[in-house]
Amino acid sequence: MRDTLTISLPAELRQQVARACKRRKLTQSEFIRRAVQEMLWEEAIEASRRKLAPMARAQGLYTDEDVFRVIS
Repeated sequence: MRDTLTISLPAELRQQVARACKRRKLTQSEFIRRAVQEMLWEEAIEASRRKLAPMARAQGLYTDEDVFRVIS
């Protein structure tokens, strides 16, 4: 099921979106949909990091490099 969301954008941002859509051969709806999905994904990743950070620090893992070193 789909709902409609109406947004307003400053003229310059609207033009940037239009140019990006043309380059990527996307509709404006698909472009905005993907942008929203990406932001929600980033928010979920950041929430996971905040939740796991205390446990990681307790294991001596302070940076992404520390984590990659352990899992590699």
